[in-house]
Amino acid sequence: MKNKLWIFGILILIVIVICGIVYFYNNKRKDNNSRYQADRTSQNSSVNNSNSDYNSSKNNVTVQIENKTENQVENKTQTTPAPAQEEIVATFTTKIYNKDSARQNNIKITCNTLNNSIVRNGTTFSFCDTIGPATSEKGYQEADIFDKEGHKKKGLGGGNCQVSTTLYNAVLKTPNMTVVERHEHSNKVPYISKGKDAAVAYGGYDLKFKNDTGFDIMIKTEATASNITVSLIKL
Repeated sequence: MKNKLWIFGILILIVIVICGIVYFYNNKRKDNNSRYQADRTSQNSSVNNSNSDYNSSKNNVTVQIENKTENQVENKTQTTPAPAQEEIVATFTTKIYNKDSARQNNIKITCNTLNNSIVRNGTTFSFCDTIGPATSEKGYQEADIFDKEGHKKKGLGGGNCQVSTTLYNAVLKTPNMTVVERHEHSNKVPYISKGKDAAVAYGGYDLKFKNDTGFDIMIKTEATASNITVSLIKL
């Protein structure tokens, strides 16, 4: 009888131990599941936050790039002026035959003085008033000129008549330009056909024309070792 009770007590003890082990294992498993769910929830939250931050950053970068592009286009539009276009009404060129350095010096001085002169609409232009007297103080030198009798001699400003002749022929090519005063040389000059020249001498001969074109005119000149070019630009 005592042996049976002892065996029964051992069995009960074994059952109690087994139940305790099962209980402990189940609680640990639940705890692990809870921690796993918590960790996963935290990870998902982090991922979502990271994605949100990434999308936000990406949007900011996109906005900044778009703004920068728009600003660049705007700045380029503001700082890039449209190219200026000159409307040439007429142009004429004469060839320089005399390579005398004094004559070429005088031509350059006169062209530089005449360059960018503006003839307002309805006004009369005077070559002599614009250029003034040829003096050594201005840098003019003595070169070949013709006197009133047609004799060749040396004089300050020799070569100026080729500049005035080139201007005169540009004026002839411009509609509604009225020549008011013009004189021929006493002898034929080599740089233009007879009857197309315009002799000038300060205080004597002048070249004058009236601008009746309906718009202002700018005179542009260019002198090289070989040619003189005069262009009339519409303003």
